Amino acid sequence: MNAMTYRLVLASGSPRRHEILDLARIPHTIRVSHADESAVSYRVGEPEAYVMALARLKGSAVPPENGEVVLSADTVVYIPQTGEVLGKPKDHDDAVRMFRLMSGRTHKVITGVCLTDWTGGEKCFAETTEVTFRTLTEDEIEEYIEIAQPYDKAGAYGIQEEACVFVKELKGEYYNVVGLPVTAVYEALREMEAQRT
Repeated sequence: MNAMTYRLVLASGSPRRHEILDLARIPHTIRVSHADESAVSYRVGEPEAYVMALARLKGSAVPPENGEVVLSADTVVYIPQTGEVLGKPKDHDDAVRMFRLMSGRTHKVITGVCLTDWTGGEKCFAETTEVTFRTLTEDEIEEYIEIAQPYDKAGAYGIQEEACVFVKELKGEYYNVVGLPVTAVYEALREMEAQRT
């Protein structure tokens, strides 16, 4: 990414997305989006459309200036068995409910991403990773919530933290579960760069 002809702006206050971009050595600045996410409604069975709409909304609140590309994203956990999407837990009881839904099951972590450049160009997509949890005990759930305080994470867990011991199987990009599908983002940025040169 050293030959970028634009400045990348991350429209997110998520420390995990910032860290992933740093890890990939993708230069960027942060301009937090304050979009009202309640403006987007979820239609049961359409999680990809939902997260892409949220990503687009977040990006629209941070319009790119000349020479900038704005990266906006949103992540949810989708429970195929019920059609429910899990965002950040409201409180302790909500976090417990989420873990009970995921225990012994395969869920999908879906991240919607939008890249918008200063010329009006836009590239939006959704990346899905399947995660299977082993069966969890009530004590394990309570202990994790107490230690991790996971109220800022979709699905109430961070795979890069203590919850790694819950994961029995993973299919797809690991960093998508952390919060940003960095491989897909990198490829999309390269495509946008190629179209401008």
